[in-house]
Amino acid sequence: MNIRVININTSETITAKMRVVIEQVKRPDTEVDVVCPSRGPETIDSSFDEAYAVPPTLDLVKLANEEGVDAILLACFCDAGVEAAREISAVPVIAMEEATLAVALTLGNKFGILTEKRPRIAMKERHIRRAGLSERLASIRALGLSTADLDARPKETVVRGMELARRMVEEDGAEVIIMGCAAMAGYGAELAETLGIPVLDPTIVSFKYTEMIADSGLTHSRVGLYHPPLPKIFRK
Repeated sequence: MNIRVININTSETITAKMRVVIEQVKRPDTEVDVVCPSRGPETIDSSFDEAYAVPPTLDLVKLANEEGVDAILLACFCDAGVEAAREISAVPVIAMEEATLAVALTLGNKFGILTEKRPRIAMKERHIRRAGLSERLASIRALGLSTADLDARPKETVVRGMELARRMVEEDGAEVIIMGCAAMAGYGAELAETLGIPVLDPTIVSFKYTEMIADSGLTHSRVGLYHPPLPKIFRK
């Protein structure tokens, strides 16, 4: 089995960190390529960043299909461009946020999400409403750090995350905590051990989810939402 993991930002350090984490959890018989675009935002911290990242990401989705991979993981906890990617892909495209939320629902009644800076709370709240999961959301709390900070300052991220996660459990009723950014890859184990609850690292969870979908032989339906786009002229 061959899985292509696409980090939709251009950060080589975040991509490398994800590669290390995935190599530790993948099955021995799974071949993995972890890549990122050569153009676009270095990190994703806004809707503008997301929109700018989508076109080069779709180019990588097309390339992965041409090269015969079995499944694709879009590895950013905002799921930017996933609908378009599924429209043009013959193999399953797994969205990091969507897959992690699906797993969280099986592990506890309510989940909490750690995110970057305060403005991203509203974006994630909107995603939760769109998914119909508002009743299962305990809270979303911001670390006050940018995506680049989360990558460059792991110790500070874990310390702040520990404090906020404990408050989500004690004050908000969270039973499961989600590390809501791919830049936090590898940070969840210490929180889980200290708090004694499931802490989901979306890089690990969504990758294993991708392996499962690829094993199953399933892919997304193409008769409705992910129907292939009609051929037309695109002006440059």
